[in-house]
Amino acid sequence: MDNSGKEAEAMALLAEAERKVKNSQSFFSGLFGGSSKIEEACEIYARAANMFKMAKNWSAAGNAFCQAAQLHLQLQSKHDAATCFVDAGNAFKKADPQEAINCLMRAIEIYTDMAVVVLTRRRHCCWGPRVSGAAEDPASGTRRGVVELGRGTQDALRPEGSFPRLTQGRFTIAAKHHISIAEIYETELVDIEKAIAHYEQSADYYKGEESNSSANKCLLKVAGYAAQLEQYQKAIDIYEQVGTNAMDSPLLKYSAKDYFFKAALCHFCIDMLNAKLAVQKYEELFPAFSDSRECKLMKKLLDAHEEQNVDSYTEAVKEYDAISRLDQWLTTMLLRIKKTIQGDEEDLR
Repeated sequence: MDNSGKEAEAMALLAEAERKVKNSQSFFSGLFGGSSKIEEACEIYARAANMFKMAKNWSAAGNAFCQAAQLHLQLQSKHDAATCFVDAGNAFKKADPQEAINCLMRAIEIYTDMAVVVLTRRRHCCWGPRVSGAAEDPASGTRRGVVELGRGTQDALRPEGSFPRLTQGRFTIAAKHHISIAEIYETELVDIEKAIAHYEQSADYYKGEESNSSANKCLLKVAGYAAQLEQYQKAIDIYEQVGTNAMDSPLLKYSAKDYFFKAALCHFCIDMLNAKLAVQKYEELFPAFSDSRECKLMKKLLDAHEEQNVDSYTEAVKEYDAISRLDQWLTTMLLRIKKTIQGDEEDLR
């Protein structure tokens, strides 16, 4: 079947779904199973959306998924509604980036709302007046008791303030969708400030669930963009935070030198004295930094800058680049610093 045939089939499915919705609103349908017709319409809208996807009509696919999502909300099926909004967002990515963002934001609102509701209910059940025979465990600081959950009782042993895993899972999903939105702002709409905001929100959600590795990935994206926008102190704070955490981990400590190097470059963009003091601080904090090629490069750059020697600066960069290729971010920062040396020719190689 060619694309036109698939579109025709999708249109027929849309018409069928619309009839189901219209019939569900009649008086007799309201008395005898109107909700079942809405459920059938949801399924048909989703089938139509998938046919539109096969025909590569991404806008029509997104609209059909949105129709299904609205009906799921009407049925109070929030999880299914959020899933449909995500599907709509993925379809709109290929045709209308802003509409993709709108759909993903609707999904995020649903997931976070569900998480807050679950958290509130669980707190009431587990730590409210319905806990009977509660006593504090002196060893762990937790409360043990019989918790009434509506369908019988169970023994509860949970630290104060811990979150139900179901709640955390929904915040993780929301965090992933904030990353998707940030990527759209990065690549399609080229609005770096908004991309930063969504990476920060994603990091907050991951931190709340103690998914520190995922949170750090988002924060490093924020730091990279903040430095490009000359928000150097913001970038420094993040690089130092992530670097300090990394140096205490056997698996991550090797990467700590890279984060301190980037923080030092951001300091250098502000002021040479700031950079010199920062390098000294990082050497004391993380002795392995002293022996790294990044630290040695920083010291050569500081000496060249102090002497206002463009040739020495350029030669130091070339030596480093011969072994560790400079990426676009490093090249940008190094050029900014080089421009503060008198008589520079704006070329690193």
